[in-house]
Amino acid sequence: MSSDATLSAQVNKLNLNQPSTETDASELVSVVDDLLNQLGSKFSALSSELISKMDEMSRRLDNLEATIQAGSAQAASDGEE
Repeated sequence: MSSDATLSAQVNKLNLNQPSTETDASELVSVVDDLLNQLGSKFSALSSELISKMDEMSRRLDNLEATIQAGSAQAASDGEE
């Protein structure tokens, strides 16, 4: 949340209601670049976390399937005896 507060402070600092100057425009470009970089970083982190959780879920489902198949095979062999 501190990055959101920092971004708000940067936007407030620009005071967009005043006539635009070259400095204001370059500051705005800088703020937008920072925002895009922050969003890109957050998206990358979230994507990595999501992929990691999906991989873990896949492993757990594979283990569950193997356990169920082993239990079914055991029950079938117990029933044949």
